Amino acid sequence: MRGSLGEKIGEGATADVHAWAPGQVVKLFKAGVLQRLARHEARMTRAAFAAGAPAPEVFDEVTLDGRFGIVLQRLDGPTLMQLLRTRAMTFEQAGATLASLYISIHRTPPPPRAPSLRDWFGAVSQVPGGIPEHIAAGVLALIERLPPEEGLCHGDLHPSNVIMTADGPRIIDWVCTVRAPAAYDLGRCHLLLSELVREGMDRERPRAIDAAVQSEYAQLTGLAPAALSAAMELYLPILRAFALAERVWSPTQREQLIQRVEATLRSEG
Repeated sequence: MRGSLGEKIGEGATADVHAWAPGQVVKLFKAGVLQRLARHEARMTRAAFAAGAPAPEVFDEVTLDGRFGIVLQRLDGPTLMQLLRTRAMTFEQAGATLASLYISIHRTPPPPRAPSLRDWFGAVSQVPGGIPEHIAAGVLALIERLPPEEGLCHGDLHPSNVIMTADGPRIIDWVCTVRAPAAYDLGRCHLLLSELVREGMDRERPRAIDAAVQSEYAQLTGLAPAALSAAMELYLPILRAFALAERVWSPTQREQLIQRVEATLRSEG
């Protein structure tokens, strides 16, 4: 079904979302976003949906006025973040929802084209002005020394990327999908909700959500909370380095990320 660009119904750092056709939207990427990353998101979303993960269906890929777009299933409902802001959901409920989604992803076989953690980091580290060269080299060496266990990881699962539809929660933004241990995925959530809270925002609320996610995940999987925390700790330097490629942090936050990664690399060396 060929659609047409309708009203804008959402906007993020890298793309605008417009109505497209009945039951469909188009995620139209902004100028400056690398098309290979946008196409990677289309491939990973399509593969995740085909594998049974709670992802939207992909119908088509289009180019409009030089902008690449992904035609997706329209998911109606508030995001998990919106429910938290209006207090329609508690921290514990949000944590349980996220933990269940993590488990559903981690139990999904990774698609053959999902990049390894090493390959994905290697690609992201090539983005100009992102990860400093000495950090990229050190983190790649660190990745080589980590356990080889691999599974499907979303790579950016947090309350704003979960839409609560009438058919249950669905996850959007699959651009960071990789093959990696579950602890990597949970570490990304921990980083966003504990260290990378935007300046001026209340820090206690996201930390309460993070604690609820870890507690519920450990309980559902039978892991000891201390063991889960230790496993996540291995991946935090890598995740902090990945964050350096995102141009959304303040100069202070970026410098703190660099210092923490450098400190880890020195201790590892």
